[in-house]
Amino acid sequence: MSHGRKIAVIGLGYVGLPVAAAFARAGNSVIGFDIDAGRVRELRAGEDRTREVETSDLKRATLDLTSDEAALEGADFFIVTVPTPIDAANRPDLSAMLEASRTVGAVLKPGAIVVYESTVYPGAVEEDCVPILERASSLKAGTDFDVGYSPERINPGDKKHRFETITKVVSAQNARALDIVAAVYGSVVTAGIHRASSIKVAEAAKVIENTQRDLNIAFMNELSMIFQALDIDTGDVLAAAGTKWNFLPFQPGLVGGHCIGVDPYYLTYRAEKAGYHPEVILAGRRINDEMGREIARECIRGLLRRKGRTGIVTILGMTFKENVPDIRNSRVIDVVHELKSFGVEVQIADPLADTHAVEEEYGVALSDIDALEPADAVILAVAHDAYIEGGWRLVQRLLHDGAGLVFDVKMKLDRGAKPPAIDLWRL
Repeated sequence: MSHGRKIAVIGLGYVGLPVAAAFARAGNSVIGFDIDAGRVRELRAGEDRTREVETSDLKRATLDLTSDEAALEGADFFIVTVPTPIDAANRPDLSAMLEASRTVGAVLKPGAIVVYESTVYPGAVEEDCVPILERASSLKAGTDFDVGYSPERINPGDKKHRFETITKVVSAQNARALDIVAAVYGSVVTAGIHRASSIKVAEAAKVIENTQRDLNIAFMNELSMIFQALDIDTGDVLAAAGTKWNFLPFQPGLVGGHCIGVDPYYLTYRAEKAGYHPEVILAGRRINDEMGREIARECIRGLLRRKGRTGIVTILGMTFKENVPDIRNSRVIDVVHELKSFGVEVQIADPLADTHAVEEEYGVALSDIDALEPADAVILAVAHDAYIEGGWRLVQRLLHDGAGLVFDVKMKLDRGAKPPAIDLWRL
């Protein structure tokens, strides 16, 4: 650790907390700041509801967890990792990032560096955030302080690809600041540093990483709908095509979370401001945004064919991906709303999601799996290990007399072991 900087991380969520913990683990003095005092109290007690950071790391003497803005005055290297979601009209919501800029600006001193990690559209840091930093601090960017951008690549639940083991893209306003930013991150990140030629380049790189994934999944989702119409199993097709050396191994599914279902809208928003109307990107978004409703409609059609009525449907999983408690932008809610719009009685279980958070965010209640009523159909929406390990025995136990419809969205159940009394649908 030779950079000599006092680090402050603004925002202690899925991105900020692992960043703060990594720097503290390497011996840096780190201030971890979050406006949520309750979150800070939990972390000080050694409890991380995101399950991303170990208690031992939260208890390190080099990590100062606080919700007191005054504590930031001792820092000279600020890393901003606050949420950048979209609103109901799919427009970028930079409110948390702009507020974080005001907070940092109020304590900014000459010689400091502010690095943003939150996902944004190209130009946001310099056009939206820098003016706020300058007004709040009465200092001039590029002269009195410097600004950089280093896109986050945190993958919740991934124990292999961690902050330290993922190549870090860094950028800054000038070469002098870039050297410092690279040195600070390089003191922790072992996978290497990539110096982007400008802040806008780094911002653009971030949004296209997830836009590319979004489009590939959209292609798989469209294929799944075509193959449903042709009575062909999508999984079988992908297994056959996957034997070619350059076939990309993407799978169909619900696309939610804080990145893939959000980032493309940041890019299309900025493109439209520049006078270009994206077509391919928005087409992919429309397909992926429709998948929850499509799954629900298939379930309803299946129930009507089998029983002549809708009945009760049990949904297994509410988080946006398997084996994490993260419910941000979960598209399972689209399945729920579509089923309910047809009068279907829906019950939902998830061993990892926080019941209160789900009710507050989506207005639906979670049930304990042992308290579920026997269902006419089960939708395995999220492939948590607990569900996959339970397999057909678990699923059959949730159905009326062990018979009914099962919708295996992630294609994880063993078709060869399917009980005869169950009709199976796979995305």
